[in-house]
Amino acid sequence: MGKIKLNVLGISYSQTQSGAYALVLSEEEGNRRIPIIVGGFEAQAIAIELEGLTPPRPLTHDLFKNFSDTYGIRILEVNIHKLEDGVFFANIICDNGDRQMTLDARTSDAIALALRFKCPIYTTDEIVEKAGIVLDFEKGSGLEQEEVGEEPAPEAKPQKSKKRSIIPDLSESSMEDLRALLADAVSKEDYERASEIRDEINRRSK
Repeated sequence: MGKIKLNVLGISYSQTQSGAYALVLSEEEGNRRIPIIVGGFEAQAIAIELEGLTPPRPLTHDLFKNFSDTYGIRILEVNIHKLEDGVFFANIICDNGDRQMTLDARTSDAIALALRFKCPIYTTDEIVEKAGIVLDFEKGSGLEQEEVGEEPAPEAKPQKSKKRSIIPDLSESSMEDLRALLADAVSKEDYERASEIRDEINRRSK
C-alpha cells in the first residue's frame, strides 16, 4: 500500500454544514485535495498554528506539545490510514527515546499536533483515490463540489452571518488598526476574529 505525503492547504467555512469547517489537505506530489469536515474548536486549533498566532494561554494541543517536550516525547509522523463511512481515522507515531508507540487519534487532533511538532502527514493511495478531488482555487474554494465528513459540530452556532458583519468593518480599517485589532483579538483568545483580521491583512499584502 503506497504512502502519500500530505500538506495542510488551509481551512474554509463548510459549504454543507453550518457551524463546521472544511480542512483541506493536498498531496505533495499531485493536484488532488482531500477536504475533511471538522468542528469549530479543532479548526481554531489548526488555524492559529497555520497563522503563526501565539495564544496568551496554551490551548489543549499546545499543552500536549509542552508536556511532550518536557518528557522527551516526539511525534515522528501522522498517518491517516482509514476512511470508513465518511469518517477518517488517524494514528500518531511517537518516540520517547527508548521505543516507538502508535496512538489512535481523531484526524483533526492528529493534524493540529503534526503542525506543532512539524512532523509529516501521510495517507494511503486508496484514501486519496477514494476522497481526493481536484479543486480550482483560482475560481473559488471549490469545496462546494464535494466534502467528506468527519467530526461535524452540529452544536456549534452558524458563523457565516458573523463573518459578513466583520469583513465590512475591517475593510475600512488601516493596516495599523488591523494589526492592533489582531493583537487585541489574540489577547482575548478570540481566534476566529483573529483569523478574520489576519485574512484581511494577507489580502492587502498581496
